[in-house]
Amino acid sequence: MAHDETIHDEATFDEATQHEVTQHEATFDEATEQRMAAIAANWDERTPIHLNSRFYDVAHRAPESWFADYEWDDLGDLTDADVLHLQCHLGTETAAFARRGARSVVGLDLSEAAIREARRLAAASDVDVEYVRANVYDAREALDGRTFDVVYTGKGALCYLPDLDRWARTVAALLKPGGRVYVVEFHPVLRSLGLVPRGEDDRALVLRNDYLEGRGAIELDATYTYTDGPPLTAATTSYEWEHGLGEIVSALVGAGIGVRKMRESDRIPWPRWPHMVPAGDGFWRLPDDQPRLPLFFALLGAKAR
Repeated sequence: MAHDETIHDEATFDEATQHEVTQHEATFDEATEQRMAAIAANWDERTPIHLNSRFYDVAHRAPESWFADYEWDDLGDLTDADVLHLQCHLGTETAAFARRGARSVVGLDLSEAAIREARRLAAASDVDVEYVRANVYDAREALDGRTFDVVYTGKGALCYLPDLDRWARTVAALLKPGGRVYVVEFHPVLRSLGLVPRGEDDRALVLRNDYLEGRGAIELDATYTYTDGPPLTAATTSYEWEHGLGEIVSALVGAGIGVRKMRESDRIPWPRWPHMVPAGDGFWRLPDDQPRLPLFFALLGAKAR
């Protein structure tokens, strides 16, 4: 269901705030820095597993197949647009922006291994994408102050961010005046039900996690990732933070980004539960005898001109 109401239309920054967001902010406390280092190490070890997984199927799956049709409707014509994809992992989605005519495309991720493979995959498929290794909070500095027409982030990214207000200020600093941010994410409802099934026959829609933010970092120790493939052997510990829709919207509005559209969708690009059924467009949904639940959300925002 799409909501076209403008939640905050003419959000603006005063000059002092605008100056603040373009400068490098202080590092996090030592505990948070250590958690983010653990996240980077975890994704470095995940990378070769994901690269060779049937889940990603990098040799055969088209980049556009990871996108719902409404994403392209919301983004519109990307011709002559400069696009930045934050937390891009292998670049499986990033390449789609270049294939759809964007003037320039940059993917940014904190995993050195993922960026290395993303560059290799782009070169092998002759797709013109630049990849940069950096923590999302350091994106402004890593990109030398460049700004973009579109900043895209999505599908399992926000849970790795400890501070959404600081993230939103970073996004605002990366946007040109009038530039758009598009956030496509797992809905907090899906995350509260548990993103990964607990067993092969798990069909229970049971609340397992918080919907709302506020409890801080969640430590996870898992030997398998969300894809098929062998187990992790070293960097098995990672951390996540829950973020409710209200927190996400408020962070963006507080950073001077007006929310133009908000969608909630009951379709996702892989079968999270074994009993999900094909939706006919490469995505999956729950059967008709199950409750209709929001599994994805998409938020389109714009920075004031």
